[in-house]
Amino acid sequence: MNNITLQPGSISHEQWQEILDKKQQINFADQDWQNVQVSAQTIADILAKGETVYGVNTGFGKLANTRIKDEDLQDLQKRIVLSHCAGVGEAIPQEITRLIMAMKLASLMRGFSGVQPVTLRLLSDMLAKGVYPVIPSQGSVGASGDLAPLSHLAAVMIGEGEAMYAGEKLLAIEALSKAGLQPVVLQAKEGLALLNGTQVSTAYALYGLYQARSVFHSAMLAGALSVEAMRGSHSPFDARVHEIRGQIGQIKTAHSYRKLLSGSYIAKSHIDCHKVQDPYCLRCQPQVMGAVYDSLNHAGAVLAREANGVTDNPLIFPEDAEAVSAGNFHAEPVGFVAENIAISLCETGSISERRTAMLVDPALSELPAFLTPDPGINSGFMIAQVTAAALVSENKQMAFPAVVDSIPTSANQEDHVSMATHGARRLGKMAQNSAHVVAIELLSACQALDLHKESHIVSSAPLQAVRNAIRAKVPMLSDDRLMAPDITCVQKMILSGELTSLPELQGLLPIIGES
Repeated sequence: MNNITLQPGSISHEQWQEILDKKQQINFADQDWQNVQVSAQTIADILAKGETVYGVNTGFGKLANTRIKDEDLQDLQKRIVLSHCAGVGEAIPQEITRLIMAMKLASLMRGFSGVQPVTLRLLSDMLAKGVYPVIPSQGSVGASGDLAPLSHLAAVMIGEGEAMYAGEKLLAIEALSKAGLQPVVLQAKEGLALLNGTQVSTAYALYGLYQARSVFHSAMLAGALSVEAMRGSHSPFDARVHEIRGQIGQIKTAHSYRKLLSGSYIAKSHIDCHKVQDPYCLRCQPQVMGAVYDSLNHAGAVLAREANGVTDNPLIFPEDAEAVSAGNFHAEPVGFVAENIAISLCETGSISERRTAMLVDPALSELPAFLTPDPGINSGFMIAQVTAAALVSENKQMAFPAVVDSIPTSANQEDHVSMATHGARRLGKMAQNSAHVVAIELLSACQALDLHKESHIVSSAPLQAVRNAIRAKVPMLSDDRLMAPDITCVQKMILSGELTSLPELQGLLPIIGES
C-alpha cells in the first residue's frame, strides 16, 4: 500500500497524478482533522441558536424557503443523497473515481464544510481499501455541483447503491462489509457537502490535461522527426524569430525543437537543399505548438486551483460562526479550460495529420508513394493517413464548446449552468484520438527516414533514440501487413509516457506547469 500525505489547499499536480495512477493510503496532519472538528461544531452551534441555514435545516434548490423540523434533519440529509442519485450511462472509470474521491476528501478537509471527522475517515478508508463507488458518468450540468455523480459517491457511504471492491461489483453495504467498514449516518449539512462541488468535472479535466500533455510532447517529437524526414529547414526555429514576437509558448517550443534537432547529420547532409520554404505544418510548429503549450499551461494553473478549492455550499466560517450561501459549486472555470484542452488536442492532431499527408504524397516528399518501397502492389500508409483524417474530423466535432450551451434546471432556480462535466468528459476520447493521429505520424516519419537513399545517415541523438524505441517494437513496413496493431502499439507508447521518458529526451521538452 502506498502512503501519501496531502496538505489541503496545496496539493500538486504530481500528487494528483500519483493518486490517479494507483491506490493510495491518504494521510492528513492532525491540525487538518482539528479544523474539520471545529467546522462540524460550528454547524451544531448554529442549529442550537435556531438559525435558518440553506441545506442545513431547509429544503434544496427551489425548496430553499421550506424550513425542516429539527427531528427530520438526519432524514433530510439521507433523502437528498437518495433523490439525487439520478445519474445514467456508463460508470466512471475507477482511476477517475479514485481521483474524485481524493479531491472531495481534500476539499472537505479544508474545514469550511461542516462535515464530521467520522464521515471523512470513512471516505479516506474507502480509498485506502479500494472501495470505489459505481458512479454513472452522465447527469451533471456542472452547476450546483456535480450533483448526480457525487450523490452516487455519497450513497455508498450510507450503505446505498453499488461499489467495486476487489474487482467485483457489489451492493454498497456488502462492499463496505467485505472491506471491514461501516456506513455512516449523515448529520446536518453533510449530505449537501458531499454532493455539492466540482470534483467530477475537475477530475475529468485533470485526466484530460495529463493525457493532452503526453500527446503534446509526443507530437513535438513526431514533428521534429518529420522535419528530418522531409529534410526540412531549421531556420524557422531560430531563437531570434521567436524572441521578437514575445509569445512564451512559442519561445519555449522553438527552443525544444532546436535541442531535438541539434547535431543532426541529416540536416548537414542536406544543407544545399533546393527547397525555398517548407509547408506550414513544418515551419509553423513553434507558433502552433507554442499556442498549445500556453493553453495547456493555463489550464493546468486553473485546474490546480480548482482541485484545491472549496466548492460546496453553504460555506462555514468557524471564526465568525457563520454559514454563507454562495455559488462556488458553479464549474465555469473548469468549463472554460476544458474548452482550451479540447481545442489544443484538436489542433495538435490536425497539424500532425497534415504532416502525415505531406509524407505520403510523393509530389511533396519526393519519396515512393504512400511510403512503400513497392507502390502499386502495396498500399503502404495510404489508409493510415485516412484513419488520421477521420480521427481529426471526429475531434473537430467534439471540440464544439460545451460551456456556451447552458440550459436552465431546477425550476429556473439554477438558470445558468456550466456544462463543464461533459465538456471535460469528452477529453479522454479526444486524447485517445489525437494520440492515434500522432502515432501514425511517428510511424510515417520513421518509414520515410528508412526509405531515404541516405538512410544510413543518423539523426540527432534524441530523435535517433525515438526512432530506435519505435523500431524496437514496430519494424519497417516493407510489404503490406496489418497496420492497426502497429498504430495501437505506438499510441500506447505515447499515452504511457514511454517515449518521452527516454533518457536522451530529459530536459528537452517544455514542462506543462511552468510559469
